[in-house]
Amino acid sequence: MAKRREDTPPPGAPAWQTTFSDLMNLLLCFFIMLFAMSTVDEAKYNEMVAAMSNTFSIFSAGSTAIGEGILMSNGVSQLNELDDYINSMGKSSEDDSDSENLQENESRGELEQMLEEQKLQENEIMSEAVEEAVNENQMGNQVEVSFTSQYVQLTMKGALLFDSGSAELKEEAKEVLDKVGVILERYANGIIEIEGHTDNVPISSPMYASNEELSSARALTVFYYLSENTAINPTDLKHSGMGQRVPIADNSTEEGRSKNRRVEIKIYNPS
Repeated sequence: MAKRREDTPPPGAPAWQTTFSDLMNLLLCFFIMLFAMSTVDEAKYNEMVAAMSNTFSIFSAGSTAIGEGILMSNGVSQLNELDDYINSMGKSSEDDSDSENLQENESRGELEQMLEEQKLQENEIMSEAVEEAVNENQMGNQVEVSFTSQYVQLTMKGALLFDSGSAELKEEAKEVLDKVGVILERYANGIIEIEGHTDNVPISSPMYASNEELSSARALTVFYYLSENTAINPTDLKHSGMGQRVPIADNSTEEGRSKNRRVEIKIYNPS
């Protein structure tokens, strides 16, 4: 005789339905809470917000709201307010960074200006001493002294040192350069640069194809003379030909062209 099959109770609800039901209950409670928040009076609301802030607020302890401290009653508006708050915090950080960079640039600029003023004062003192030495050697009409924050400059007319179209020193020019060499030995403690300059009249010489070459040859001639006849370290001497590129006067007049034909000796500030 076959055994009778025992009746078994029907299986319960699937597990996912239980989880889903719990989730729906939580969401329902959440929206009920939001609705309730929109109707409570301000005193009770502030008490609730303070309690929630101390427990699980995303803001710092004791804060009661976003921005100005007024919590929005609408959830979507609250999220928008949170987004604005985060963006404002990022913007504030960028502003702080820009402010720091601006202050750093201003400090650097002030420091550079102070150094520039210091070098200008140092070169002014040296310029006065060099000019006094020039006058003592009765070269006031032959050597002009000037200065910037970078160097003290001695300027000699080209006609004093060279014949027209030539880079060979005149005999009387050597006496001037000897005195200039003594001044350089006394006051120069950095780089000395010798620059040759010409006017803009095209040169007609078989030895030099252009004013550029002539100015370079004249600067080199003075360089050799000072290297051989003074105690200046040759490694501190530089020379360059500037041609007609840096005029100091109008080339349309004979007087201006005479000023542009020159040799400049620059004593650079070692600092």
